[in-house]
Amino acid sequence: MSAYGPLLDALRGVRWPARRAVGNAPPGAHRSTQKGTAGEFTEYRLYRQGDDPRALDWRLLARSDRAFVRLSDDRALLCTWIVVDASASMAFPEEAAARSKFAQARLVAVGLAAIAHASSDPVGLLVVHAQGMQRVPPRTRRGTVQELARVLDGVGPGGSAPLAPLVAQLPVHARVVLLTDCLGDADALLRTVAAHTVAGAQVECVHVVADAELALPSGTFLVHDPEQPRDERVLSAAGRAAYRERFDNFRRDMRTRWRAAGAGYTEVRTGDDAARAARAVVMGTALSGAGQPTEGPKPPAPSSSVGR
Repeated sequence: MSAYGPLLDALRGVRWPARRAVGNAPPGAHRSTQKGTAGEFTEYRLYRQGDDPRALDWRLLARSDRAFVRLSDDRALLCTWIVVDASASMAFPEEAAARSKFAQARLVAVGLAAIAHASSDPVGLLVVHAQGMQRVPPRTRRGTVQELARVLDGVGPGGSAPLAPLVAQLPVHARVVLLTDCLGDADALLRTVAAHTVAGAQVECVHVVADAELALPSGTFLVHDPEQPRDERVLSAAGRAAYRERFDNFRRDMRTRWRAAGAGYTEVRTGDDAARAARAVVMGTALSGAGQPTEGPKPPAPSSSVGR
């Protein structure tokens, strides 16, 4: 965990309140849809047989000659699932000196897990990679964040396994955080997310974008899709401008569609500070800025590996 020490220190004290009230769940730190008689007062209700007499407002009874119970919002736990896309496209860029999309996703995932765990929320992990997936069930015990970090450190990006079927199996009464470059089964994933949010899930998309995808080097290059190796094409100076326009439209389209599905959306670039990125996800604020929403076609593998 020494590699994550500065990140975890930078996030110490950060809290991640639920975006809306949590359904029936064990007591925890988040506002609940359930009403109780402890905590912060929210409303009165007429006394019913079986209510705790200690919850009666005796002063109101004396003034109105009617018995009212003071109610408050209960507090509840929010189970948090961290879902990390480890497909081949997440390995971009492949140069040792540059941070890949997967490396950035791994850092942000550990940071978010630490924030959720600090609120005593159960935190679980789902990593989708070439060999299938690795799943760590949600836990609150000490050492949970370290365990998740070890699992992520042991995974290398590869393959093109879809995310949607696995996300569909996650519980709907939970917070689901997806760290992905949105280059896989995005349409199916968005349909799954929309169904989950309608059922009560709180979903966050962390769209990981490589700096190299935004600023391609000059010259003529042969590019290929890491998930479809036979898909190759030559990218010239003229093609580079068209690619950037399509990629910008793709990013804006993703932002619009994720939010339309009821999910939160944060674009994170590989050059962003991971602790700052995690805070942006928690606060629901823009980090890098993706321009104004607009419709546009998905580009053919904008994360393609590049070589002369």
